[in-house]
Amino acid sequence: MSNPVFATAPLRPASQVMDLARLGSHFQSPLSFVRSSMRRMMTQRWQIRRWRFDLDHQGFGTAIYRIDTPHAHYHCVLFSAYLPPEKRSDRVIADQWDVTFVLVAGDVDDAQLADLQRNVPLQEAGRFDARVLVLSRANRSLRNFDRFLVALAEGHQPAAQQLAEVGYLYRTTAVYGNGKFGIADFACLQGNADFNQPFSAQMFTVYLLRHFSIEQIEHMARALNPHRAAPLDVALQRYLGVGNATGLGMAPFLINHPQLVERWVHTRETALARVLAQTPAPATLARLHNLLARAREHLQQTRTEDQRQHQQDQQTLVELAQLADWLACQPCSEGLWQRVQAWGEAHAGLGCQELLVSVLLELYPEQVAPLAEQMGVVEGWRLDAQMPLGQLRELIETHYAWALAYDFDNVEAEHFFWYRSAEKEEPRLGMRSEEPGAEKEMQLGIARNIQRCHRALLAHLRAQPQALTAHFLIAQPGFKGTVRRLQGMAQSAYGEIRANLLASDMLPIHLLRCKLAFFGAGKFDPKSSRWVRITLFQGAPLVSEIGQPFDDDWNFAVMPHGGL
Repeated sequence: MSNPVFATAPLRPASQVMDLARLGSHFQSPLSFVRSSMRRMMTQRWQIRRWRFDLDHQGFGTAIYRIDTPHAHYHCVLFSAYLPPEKRSDRVIADQWDVTFVLVAGDVDDAQLADLQRNVPLQEAGRFDARVLVLSRANRSLRNFDRFLVALAEGHQPAAQQLAEVGYLYRTTAVYGNGKFGIADFACLQGNADFNQPFSAQMFTVYLLRHFSIEQIEHMARALNPHRAAPLDVALQRYLGVGNATGLGMAPFLINHPQLVERWVHTRETALARVLAQTPAPATLARLHNLLARAREHLQQTRTEDQRQHQQDQQTLVELAQLADWLACQPCSEGLWQRVQAWGEAHAGLGCQELLVSVLLELYPEQVAPLAEQMGVVEGWRLDAQMPLGQLRELIETHYAWALAYDFDNVEAEHFFWYRSAEKEEPRLGMRSEEPGAEKEMQLGIARNIQRCHRALLAHLRAQPQALTAHFLIAQPGFKGTVRRLQGMAQSAYGEIRANLLASDMLPIHLLRCKLAFFGAGKFDPKSSRWVRITLFQGAPLVSEIGQPFDDDWNFAVMPHGGL
């Protein structure tokens, strides 16, 4: 069967799309991994059953869930343990957590369970085999967990406002996949029909933590007060998500995987181009009004103490109200979606513009959702040593002019350096003029590397005008990685983030938000320019609803109404 052909509008230029501040203003969309994972679960009618639930009255012990898909079966094994207050930390240097868990391919026999009990609570210090697909850990939200427990034990529902402020009972502090500590590497999942899209296994495991958090707190409430305890209201269960605390460890990913970034961003821009080419129907326009109203309510219920994020959210709220007024006067005619986008670019900031992109992608699921199955790519570059060096020069000057524009003679252009900590092998950010370690710098300053390569290349060409790339690299072998990247990415519109990641005004939080938005995060709450708390799966269908009629419409979750 041939693929359908869709009309598309022109794609936005890379100079606009790959701006770092714009990337750091993204929101969840139908292409996000939590959304595509949820669609797959629902449409394929995955079965998730409690296999073991050996928890004491305090919620400590072992829980196992069995997952059956049309292609295979898995088990999620969770260990809940007492966490001393002095050990409670979201930092990567922590060595104890409230709950640790794994997603395992196939069965879990007694011998493997005993092995998991020894190793999973150790996390990075443990050792695993390739049957383990995902390794993770999470801490309770102190603001929510005890208040929820007391309310349910007394037969009451906790206030929905508590979830509007903090949208989860647990937040993960790491979700490992792709080969760390002996678990299954990326190649093991490429042929897996259930988890062949990027981060789908990790997102599914986080979804199971959400389910466990509901079952655990209801179990604890019944243990506290068997006669009065109430189950958590279904509307609150849906509004409950899973938190995540993410720091600089995630930031280099987008720099080190430009081919994957190219695929993600190009797919998103293709989806937007498909939407912009559509002629609206009155029902679709009405849906846009409803989605914009819901997005406004969602933002109004989003809390952050970060002043920059708060100001952007408030500005976006004002602009969304202005957009609603303008849109109410527009005829439902051809070109409306392009006029909507043009209004955003003319009258709104980056936050509103990118929120509008996410909302527009919700309007035509039949055109957008299938693209979510194309978010993976097999990465790899081949060095073309026979390329004339003059051609390599043209390639740099044509496709990387943005990198050549930075002034690295200015000390502020090299203010930061990226390095990997000796303690946890995690990326960190140092200030070049104040901190030691610049000699161990990670090569994330792509713009600087390209400028240095360009300067050396020009000098080589002056001496040898007919030189090949091979001649240049024999003389300058240190530029081999940069040349491979240049050749591999020059024809890709969206792979390179157009920013100097060493500059004093660079905000790492933009890198974190971009990747987390592709994951499907919401409720962005930066704690500094270097780490952020977010919520995943807020508003998503419940395990008990898998297999029921499914409306993929849970973006921008809002607080349940009705007096809860």
